Order: sequence, then structure tokens, then C-alpha cells
Amino acid sequence: MGSLVAQLPALLGVLVGTIGTILATSLADRSRWRRRQTVRWDERRLDAYAEFARALKEVHTIASRMIGGYLDRENGLVALAEADFRHTIAWENVLLLGDGPTVFAARAWRDTVWEVERLARDRSSGDELPDLLHRANEARDRFYHSARGGLGVGGGSVAQAELLVTRLRKSHPPPPTTPTRV
Repeated sequence: MGSLVAQLPALLGVLVGTIGTILATSLADRSRWRRRQTVRWDERRLDAYAEFARALKEVHTIASRMIGGYLDRENGLVALAEADFRHTIAWENVLLLGDGPTVFAARAWRDTVWEVERLARDRSSGDELPDLLHRANEARDRFYHSARGGLGVGGGSVAQAELLVTRLRKSHPPPPTTPTRV
């Protein structure tokens, strides 16, 4: 009995060490699993956002080209129908995987592009097109800002809307005004 009592501290030490090792291993495995899951979903979310942006930009480009007269109506409507299909599929992935702010920004961009598409389908003159294109570019900037924030992508702003307006003003300056004489 005396020998068992003398060995009790050593046995308790082994028992505590074993339990500690099991707990530490379990916590490390759980943490590693969570990190893998986060990376996995971030990769899928990134793919969903990129596919959505590509599909929506395709709709935007086709509609703009139709309004500008660079794409005939018949071919344009066929191309729009195909692009709309790809956009619809991509939108579902954004809804499934996206975080709230990014889905909200994606919806705003999509709605603005739909206005551009409506102009193309209705054969509108496009008088409102410059403002509408600028709003679409701003909405795209907000989408990218939200998506990058949700994914933890750093590197600063990638906004394009103001840059595009500045570039347009430089390449198409307004005509000079002549003073009117009274």
C-alpha cells in the first residue's frame, strides 16, 4: 500500500499529461479544421463574385454596344439572352455564398445594369446613358469594395468610376462656348 501511495503523484502526473495532450490536440485539430473551412468558403465566394462580375459586365457591354450602334439589334438581343442566362446562374451563387453587404452591393449594380439593358431593348436614344453608365460604374465600385472587404483583400481602393469620367472628359472635351452679344 505504501508503494502505491508513493507512486500516486507520478500516476496523477501521467494522467494529467495525457488528458492535457488529448485536449491540446483536439483544440488544435478543431482550429485547423475551422481555418480550412474558412479558406474553402472564401475560395468559393471569390469564384462566385468573379463569375457574377464577369457575367454582369458582359450584359452591360452588350447593352452599351447596342445603344451605341456597334451591335445590331438582332444579334444584340440574342447575345443579351445568352448573357442574361449566365448572369442568372452566377447571381444564384452570390446569393448562396455572399455576405450581406456584398449581396446588397451586387443587387444595386445588377439593377443599374438592368436599366442599361432596358434602354438597349427599348431602342431608346440613350440621352440618359452617360449618367446611367456612371451610376453603373459607381455601383460596380461599391460591389468590388464590399467583396474585397468581405474576403479580407487589402491593397487599397480599386475604384474606377471617377477615373473613367476623367478619361472621358479628356478624350471628349465639351465644345467651346461662344459668348452671346446683346
